Amino acid sequence: MWLCSSLCSYIERSTSSSFLECQPVKMTSTANSKDENDEIQPPQKPPSPPPHTTFAIRGIHPPTFSAFKPRDYRIPNSQGMNHVAWNCDGKKLAAVGVDKATRVWNPDKSMEHRSAQMFSGGHADEVDYVSWNPTHPELFCTSSQKDRRIVFWDARQSRYIQQIASKSAPNYTTYSPDGRTIMICSTANHTSFLSFGKEVEDSKEQWRPTDKVPTTASTGIFNHAGNGLILAHHAEHSVKVLDYPSMEARESAPAHVAGCVTLALDPRGRYLATGGHDSIVNLFDVNDWISAKTITSSDHSITAVSFSFDGEYLAIASAGSYIDICGTETCAPLHRVPAVGPAPSVSWHPSKYIIAYCGQTKLREGGPPPVSVVSLFGLLDS
Repeated sequence: MWLCSSLCSYIERSTSSSFLECQPVKMTSTANSKDENDEIQPPQKPPSPPPHTTFAIRGIHPPTFSAFKPRDYRIPNSQGMNHVAWNCDGKKLAAVGVDKATRVWNPDKSMEHRSAQMFSGGHADEVDYVSWNPTHPELFCTSSQKDRRIVFWDARQSRYIQQIASKSAPNYTTYSPDGRTIMICSTANHTSFLSFGKEVEDSKEQWRPTDKVPTTASTGIFNHAGNGLILAHHAEHSVKVLDYPSMEARESAPAHVAGCVTLALDPRGRYLATGGHDSIVNLFDVNDWISAKTITSSDHSITAVSFSFDGEYLAIASAGSYIDICGTETCAPLHRVPAVGPAPSVSWHPSKYIIAYCGQTKLREGGPPPVSVVSLFGLLDS
């Protein structure tokens, strides 16, 4: 249940003790960031965290992330991958962005580009986003901004199972925890919803648009109970909390001075992570929607955040050619993973210390043309 608490003003929050424990906010942008051809620098070390938050005091032994090496799998295509996502049991990894097809790998067997299962025929143009049903390891949906379609698939068959034409160009999709509702955020920054069910008693269950009034947002997620939404806008500094399905506003929490672009919920239900153009990541306490912690390890605007399955670690993708892995409770950077280029997407495995991310190699003078890349990092089987 959402808790309704009065919020402090943005100025009061920015001067609270929890903010003073962290490093100053760095106002950076892609245009003003360091040259991407420079050697990737390690993140600055923040002040020492409170002792009770450390791994040693809590009896946790973190993986030695510095001992792992990223594995980059190249797909011959001049366009970069847009999005990667694990299915609910972690046996399949999907990637989209380079063409009209969705590629699905079984990483335990092979990640070579020829080993990917191809799902095509549902879209008339490039696929931009993929979401897995959280209750079924074989079901997923894809979306395309150009053809304005949401297409539903079963990984056990090559042909799509349903197609829905969207009134606006879908930019982002996310399932509710029960897998029976999908929220869509369009390129026009409006939400819409699809519901799975029967139109009449004797009809087949299918996905159908709902009649909910659109709400302004560029990204959003359901809470773990499925009775609430968290919405953000890339040009607004606040995060909005709504009841679902009533869409009644519950909270509006200041988050980023330069707009919020990505959200993730701690699997334990303690924190909401938000990433913004201001290069910081805020961790909100979901009981009172006050920013309890701030991570300032990144030198570039944030593009994606993802919690590990146990909620202990946060992976942060940005406009820089690296992925930062930080401790959730300490906010301390644990490792900076070098990447072939900026990653628009990062995703933790649902039960292992493995992250997947994607992107594109850089164009260098006299070098080969750029290619798409899907990468894995972590406790991989050799």
